[in-house]
Amino acid sequence: MSTKPTVIVAPDDAPHASVATYVTGFLFSLYLSIFAYVVVVRKIWDGQTLLWAIGALAFIQFIVQAVCFLHLGTERKPRWKLLVFGAMIGIVLILVVGSIWIMDNLNYNMMTPEQEKVYLHNNEGL
Repeated sequence: MSTKPTVIVAPDDAPHASVATYVTGFLFSLYLSIFAYVVVVRKIWDGQTLLWAIGALAFIQFIVQAVCFLHLGTERKPRWKLLVFGAMIGIVLILVVGSIWIMDNLNYNMMTPEQEKVYLHNNEGL
């Protein structure tokens, strides 16, 4: 019994990445991570501005990694990978936002009457 080796060939429309794409993505990701670290450590901005800056840097890094490493948006049609990726992001957002909502609701419902009065006074002005 002899078995022939199986050869797997990538389809013609599969995205082909070069080393330059990976190096560029790595350098951009490294730069964005270091910049976010410096912004936080040196306290360049305070409060809400800092949160928005970190969020913007995280979103930019997300886009860089999705394009350079996952090659989203580089394949020819149909763009099934992009569609599946969008659905995955939606499901993760539903899970995260729903979990935070449930935990906040449980936190509020498990308060003692004294804690509830303080919470209502501080957060809702009652």
